[in-house]
Amino acid sequence: MPSEPSLLSVVASIACCLLVLGIPGLITGALAGLRGWLLAGVTPLLSYAIGGLAGPWMHVIGLPFNVWTYLLTTAIFAAVAFGVRQLTVRRWPPEPEQRVWEPRANWAVGACLVLAAAIGFYAAVRGMGHLGAIAQGGDAPYAANGVRYIAESGNGSLFGTGSVNWYGDASPPFYPNAYHLLAAVQYQLSGGSIPLTLDVNTALLPGLLALSLVTVVHVFRGRAVLAGAVALASVAPVMSTYESMDRGPLYPFLLGLALTPLAAVVLRRYLDRVAPDTGLLLIAGAVGLLCIHSSALFGAILFAAPLLVQRWVGQWRLIGRDLLALLPIAVVSVLVAGLQLFGAIGLANSSLPYWGWPIERRATDALGVLLGFQHFEKFPQVWLSVALLFGFIFFRKLGALRWIGLTALATGLFYIAVASSDAKLVMALSRPWWDDPYRFVSMAIVPLSFIAGHGVAALHDWLKQRLPSRVPPAALAALVFLGFLGVTKGLYARTNGDIVSAGYRAANPRTLVITPDEEKAMVELGKLAKPGEWAMNDRFDGTVWTYALSGVRTVAAHDDQTSPPTDALTLALHFRDYDTDPQVRAAVKRLNVHWVILGRPAAPPKPAYSDKGMIGLEGKPFLREAYRNQDAVIYQLVG
Repeated sequence: MPSEPSLLSVVASIACCLLVLGIPGLITGALAGLRGWLLAGVTPLLSYAIGGLAGPWMHVIGLPFNVWTYLLTTAIFAAVAFGVRQLTVRRWPPEPEQRVWEPRANWAVGACLVLAAAIGFYAAVRGMGHLGAIAQGGDAPYAANGVRYIAESGNGSLFGTGSVNWYGDASPPFYPNAYHLLAAVQYQLSGGSIPLTLDVNTALLPGLLALSLVTVVHVFRGRAVLAGAVALASVAPVMSTYESMDRGPLYPFLLGLALTPLAAVVLRRYLDRVAPDTGLLLIAGAVGLLCIHSSALFGAILFAAPLLVQRWVGQWRLIGRDLLALLPIAVVSVLVAGLQLFGAIGLANSSLPYWGWPIERRATDALGVLLGFQHFEKFPQVWLSVALLFGFIFFRKLGALRWIGLTALATGLFYIAVASSDAKLVMALSRPWWDDPYRFVSMAIVPLSFIAGHGVAALHDWLKQRLPSRVPPAALAALVFLGFLGVTKGLYARTNGDIVSAGYRAANPRTLVITPDEEKAMVELGKLAKPGEWAMNDRFDGTVWTYALSGVRTVAAHDDQTSPPTDALTLALHFRDYDTDPQVRAAVKRLNVHWVILGRPAAPPKPAYSDKGMIGLEGKPFLREAYRNQDAVIYQLVG
């Protein structure tokens, strides 16, 4: 298949992804004084903050966003971090940080994290079939075309990705683009395909989520056995990341979800020691989440606010102090991320329609979804429910992390409300997530999987108290973890992968939205067309992927029909009248259309194509057939 890359390109793409997500944040965090697990956990979020701010601001000052300007921005952030850290050390000397885990425990937690990331990676790739497979969901071509557009044009603005589909007299919508900006740099460095770049980022998401939760445990001084158990439990639930890999995929949402727990990390660190360096970290964390997606920041507030509740219970005098300390953070964040904030406000007040999602079940059934770890899957993930039960039984032993229970309660109630009600208040509060039950169930499952991991760790403690003291604690922990892996059949990796597969492949490839032969035709068009030449296409036959796969711009680049450009609407309705309609010929000339690409037509009784201007083109005198296979045809415009 055209999308199946070589082993070398896969390795290069993974390496470039890790470098782009790692190096800028690692350098900046280290110069800001971060070390150990905290540095490792926060590194990806810092990188997205750097890239997410660089793209829009570079566009404002007239510079392209590319590898070099990303490095330049990294140098600026690193210098600021170093300067702020030096100022802090001189005027507000921090106390030496105490060791949380012994070296052997650090290695054990690291091994659990690597295992969890590997299992999550395997489940995702198993579902895809191979890295580089084309995601079939409607959100995928928007991201794919946007990444290519940034890489080719250097346009890092918050409206740039939308301009691929909304050009000319149309108004491209605001869309946070940190995900797309860093993916564009990865694409430029690796030399791989756009689908490969997207798939590598997707397959790393379960590992990123596990890393974030391990960092939470470490910062709140939880035990190493809890960190290892949470790492493993976090990649097991099908509803956390895998469901949304199937539908969409919801790339920015999933990335924001994986990094959301870090909001509690940077908030805790700042409130424990209010100083410029910890404030800088909190600002970068909040801004990084906002740059990934507006809903990620709202989700972070929902996730971390219970931390304040636990902090203030019994210490109510801290309320005024903490709120006063957070005020300058909010002011600076607004100034730094003004482009994203005003763009989000503009989108909320725009005429873009917002209908939300229909009710999917009763409230009691929605509660069962959460406790049974079963959304629309055939079977519940029973052993996660058992671990969750143990977690609730021994909940008090979470100590400083008990606030995670409030997070689970808040996000769980939010999911139940969205899933079971279309009340105006529910619709209004859920607007940042488009009232989508899938997103809310994912947000609720993250803290529930944390509590399930605590249940596994609590089982280890229960056994430790009852077994002879000569049993080595490390051996007991390994036995419990291996048992959890065994009863869950490898953290449900195979069944989770099967869920992902629905969004990438089918038993009969010709039933896919983008069939292998349609993919071949889109790649072939890239060989036929000259630079700058566009192609006419249908919005719903899969050819909206053409630009991402071949570099040839198409009249329709997304399946969203909201407020299309006038020229696109004219051609969609009347292109077949090219030889008799001067308005069609004028639109063709303005867009420099030289080609037509058609994917597999719909089966009767449906119309062959959604755009009636694309029906009946075969045999037209102004078209010459240039390529054909069983699912696609390319015509050259010769009029």
